[in-house]
Amino acid sequence: MNILQVGRLEPQLAELVQQRHSPRRLPEGGRRAQFLAEHRDSVTVVLTSGGPVDAELIAALPRLGAIVNSGAGVDNIDLEAARRRHIGVSNTPDVLTDTVADTAIGLILMTLRRFGAADRYVREGRWETEGPFPYARDVNGLRVGILGLGRIGTAIADRLLAFGCVLAYHNRRRLEDCPYRYAASPQELAESVDILVVATAGGAGTEKLVGRAVLEALGSDGYLINIARGSVVDELALVDVLAAGRLAGAGLDVFADEPQVPAALRALDNVVLFPHIGSATARTRRAMAELALRNLESYLTSAALVTPVLRPGG
Repeated sequence: MNILQVGRLEPQLAELVQQRHSPRRLPEGGRRAQFLAEHRDSVTVVLTSGGPVDAELIAALPRLGAIVNSGAGVDNIDLEAARRRHIGVSNTPDVLTDTVADTAIGLILMTLRRFGAADRYVREGRWETEGPFPYARDVNGLRVGILGLGRIGTAIADRLLAFGCVLAYHNRRRLEDCPYRYAASPQELAESVDILVVATAGGAGTEKLVGRAVLEALGSDGYLINIARGSVVDELALVDVLAAGRLAGAGLDVFADEPQVPAALRALDNVVLFPHIGSATARTRRAMAELALRNLESYLTSAALVTPVLRPGG
């Protein structure tokens, strides 16, 4: 055994891996320590679909050379601990970009046009008893700020151009030759837009980047859309400003403690909630699984990764 599975794998990845390999799954709870004591010297690769690979686990595997993650984000992995040990880390970028960008557009439309609420209005028989559904908000021509103009953020921006939206962005650094207005901080960006789309990476560096001050800067006519990570937004502050009417609405695909979603969020009718389905189409998840498998087998045969975040031995 040289492949250790951490957490549950996406079904398509699990199927592909089982056809060619026989990974052992890391037990949870009290059996974990005994398992690691018995198998620590045989593990060279960790395979995960977002299961946590922390510094403690990395330290417990002295022969570990690579961590293969099925997903674009790697905030589930302690990259600093991996870097210190020269352990390679791979992800599955690009193959999910368009699907996640489509999800962001869907959230924007559902949140501002209130399509989900309109559907419930019909199903509950309220159209017959209460008359026409209340007016919603147009998306066309609005000012949209993108927090994190990377692959996914750029794909979202491309789609929003078709709606005639005026675009701005904030990254840690201004992008060369970018046609969109640059804001020097998340708060400055929020102050100047109608919709703030969170598309930045997760992890310690962006935890609660969208805090109370940013949410307040969006204002009572502003909307928050998050397809990044729940950790990027201060969820308690978000609930507060939504409940107090200091934010018009929110569309969320990610949460701070998934799959737990605060009851206060679930109770708000101006919030659209998705169960982290940004990349959840059969075609995209298949492409992610195939790329993760390519990374796994590339490392096993040549000690190289196809899409490295950290290169093995680097």
